[in-house]
Amino acid sequence: MSKISIVEVGPRDGLQSEPEILPTDSKVAFIEKAIDAGIRRLEVASFVHPKLVPQMADAEALIEKLPQRDDVSYIGLIMNERGLDRALTTAIHEIGMVVVASDTYNRKNQNVGTDESVAAWRAIGARAKENGLRANVMISSAFGCPYEGVVEVERVVELAKQVTELEPAELGIADSIGVAVPAQVTDLLGRVQEVIGGIPLRCHFHNTRNTGLANAFAAVEAGVTYLDASIGGIGGCPFAPAATGNVPTDDLLYMLERSGIETGVSLDKIMDISRWLEEQLGRGVPALLPKAGGFPTGQAA
Repeated sequence: MSKISIVEVGPRDGLQSEPEILPTDSKVAFIEKAIDAGIRRLEVASFVHPKLVPQMADAEALIEKLPQRDDVSYIGLIMNERGLDRALTTAIHEIGMVVVASDTYNRKNQNVGTDESVAAWRAIGARAKENGLRANVMISSAFGCPYEGVVEVERVVELAKQVTELEPAELGIADSIGVAVPAQVTDLLGRVQEVIGGIPLRCHFHNTRNTGLANAFAAVEAGVTYLDASIGGIGGCPFAPAATGNVPTDDLLYMLERSGIETGVSLDKIMDISRWLEEQLGRGVPALLPKAGGFPTGQAA
C-alpha cells in the first residue's frame, strides 16, 4: 500500500468526548485548518439528541458555516431516522451509522439492540442514497466490549454480511475501547474481506492501551483504504468507560510518512493545529509529535 486516505474525526469523535464545548466558530476554524493541511474527508458533526451529547448540539449551524468545496467531503454521524431527518436539512455529503457488535453496548449507545440497529441502518442507508448522500456503516466494538468482554470474530463477520447487503460506500471496523492487538486486526480484517467483496474498508482505532498505531499499521498491511484519526489524539467515546485515546493524526502521519506511505497531508500543519487546539481547550493534547517534533534534520557541528 503506497497511499492511505486519512479521515479526520477530531471535529466529531474528538470534540464530543471532551468536557469543553467549543463555540461553533472555533469548530469551523478547526475544520478549515484541517482542510488547509490537506485533509479531504472529515467527520464534522453527530445528529444525536443535544441532551445526550451537548458538544454536538450545533450540528446544523456548524455545517451551514463550513466552506463548500468540490474536493472536500463532510461526514455526519447518524443513529436513527430522526438523525437522518436532521442531516437531510443540511449540506452534509456523507452519513455514517454505527452498529455495535455487542448487544449490551449497542443498547447503552443507541437504546436498542444490535439487530434493531442493523434494521435501522438498512432503512437509513437506503433513504440517504435516495437523497444523493454517500452512505457508510461502521461495526464498532469489533474487538471487545466493556460490558460483555470478548467479541467473537464470527459475530463481526456475520454483522459485516448483514450490513453490506445494502452495499454501503465503505464498511468501517472500529476498536471503540482500544483493546485490539495487531494479530487480531490482521485476522479479523482478513475474515471480513472474504465476505464483503470489493467494498472498501475503513478502520477506526483507539490508543487507550497504547496499541492504536500498531493496529493501524496492521490494517494498512491488510489492505485497508481509509484510516480514521483525530488531530492531537483528542476524544474517545462518551458511552464506554475509559474509552479515551483516538489515534492522533499527528503520530499516525509520522509513522505512515516514514514508512513511505503517501497521505497528501502536511504533518507540520497538523502539529500546528494540535498546538492551536491546546490553546482552545486550555490543556495539552495526547499526541506526541507536537511535543517531540518531526524527524530531526540534524545540526551543524
